[in-house]
Amino acid sequence: MTVSEVKQRRRAGGRSARTAARARPLDEAIRPVRPGLPGGQYRPLKEADVLRIHEAALTVLEEIGMGSATASGRMYLSEAGAVEGEDGRIRFPRALVEDMLAKAARNITLHARDPQFDLNLSGTNVHYGTAGAAVHIVDPETGDYRNPTAQDLYDAARLVQRLDNIHFFQRPVVLREYEDPRDLDLNTVYAACAGTTKHVGASFTEAANVTQSLELLHMIAGGEAAWRERPFVSNSNCFVVPPLTFAQESCEVMETCIRGGMPVLLLSAGQAGATAPAPIATAVVQAVAECLAGVVYVNAVKPGHPAIFGTWPFVSDLRTGAMSGGSGEQALLSSACAQMHQFYGLPGGAAAGIADSKLPDMQAGWEQGISNVMAGLSGLNMVYEAAGMHASLLGFCLESLVLGNDMLGQVLRCVRGVDVKDEYVDIDVIRSVVLDGPGHYLGHDQTLQLMQSEYVYPDVANRSSPKEWEELGRPRLLTTAADRMRSILAVDGHTIEAATEAAIRKVLPLANLARPGKA
Repeated sequence: MTVSEVKQRRRAGGRSARTAARARPLDEAIRPVRPGLPGGQYRPLKEADVLRIHEAALTVLEEIGMGSATASGRMYLSEAGAVEGEDGRIRFPRALVEDMLAKAARNITLHARDPQFDLNLSGTNVHYGTAGAAVHIVDPETGDYRNPTAQDLYDAARLVQRLDNIHFFQRPVVLREYEDPRDLDLNTVYAACAGTTKHVGASFTEAANVTQSLELLHMIAGGEAAWRERPFVSNSNCFVVPPLTFAQESCEVMETCIRGGMPVLLLSAGQAGATAPAPIATAVVQAVAECLAGVVYVNAVKPGHPAIFGTWPFVSDLRTGAMSGGSGEQALLSSACAQMHQFYGLPGGAAAGIADSKLPDMQAGWEQGISNVMAGLSGLNMVYEAAGMHASLLGFCLESLVLGNDMLGQVLRCVRGVDVKDEYVDIDVIRSVVLDGPGHYLGHDQTLQLMQSEYVYPDVANRSSPKEWEELGRPRLLTTAADRMRSILAVDGHTIEAATEAAIRKVLPLANLARPGKA
């Protein structure tokens, strides 16, 4: 390469060329991060430890069992081969657990209303989303905590619809304006579905409310057959009250959801040192045992029904007994659970990204970042509560969703890892730059070709120099995130067609949601 050619390349490969390259829309296949990237690089448990936990969980189910089963639960489980003792506890022979594991659904797809957002829960594919059921909305500017409303849930769903690194939407707040459980459940499903076409997770307070919610979902889907073909809402079901006790109302909800064709998340949420054993390994044992009981239960009702192995053990700060979702121990628990999901070959989910911090500050940043990275690197299929959650799940912040999207972009880039391709370890580029070229790679064809497919760029985080930051007016991260939030919410993003919505409102009592540009 001649000196003149080098100079021409440098001129052609300057700032304007890099800006133009970044402005071009990326083909999905070459995006640097995307839903379903395979993880599994991080494994906190040795293979022998996984087997020891499995054996201990089977012993728990066989010798201690589960208490407080409903009448229908006792029927399903007894017919499947479980044994009810004189103490009323249901015990699970090992052969029964193994038989039901063989029948359990694997490699499932959680559907979205828009198929581009479908989630393939196979292997170590990783997806990040919301969850949490917070009882407060956080105002990061004033520091105030207030009661959430249907409007808040709707706005959160509209934000998630536009945030690429948040792949599904499970309800992150409880709508505290409703005292009637039916109104609460219906409006939770409605506000979530009205705001996003990504997969939605919802909880129900009682089985009767599932039936009306299914009526709503059938109308949104275009009929019951269309719903059953592509169920786009799953039930987050706390079927167990740790330690080792069935939650009767939730079990009734679960049975109704199964009959209605709705996927279920089998959620065991013991708190280590409180409702689960203090050792991290033993907390995993209890969570695995409880979720194995759930696998038996689901497949006794309907073999092969899609269910997520939801080991969600949490952590106590043993000085106070308070929950500590942002701790390193929490990150270890969720990562260890991911290994157990992979051991069973089942789609699995657990919690990460929870901040104990009350506001989106530096503490929240390290708490959310560390646990999300570890969960992703462990290959957790569904990472719940990954963005927006504060105060150990008591508070939810809309601005924090926007910040979380940036954070999760960097997390996903870590999950993706290092691509070692032949063309990357070929030293011809190094030779041409060092021996024949300008002595740097800025503007090189390879740099321009890879600048978007190899690297992730933040939406709101600031990477400018101090001088440039000064010239920009010293933008603060939270202010930038709030501006981004407002720009998204300023556009009408309602996802239910007007005619469908009108038909729904004739038969179901729904909240009136404020929409930009609509009277």
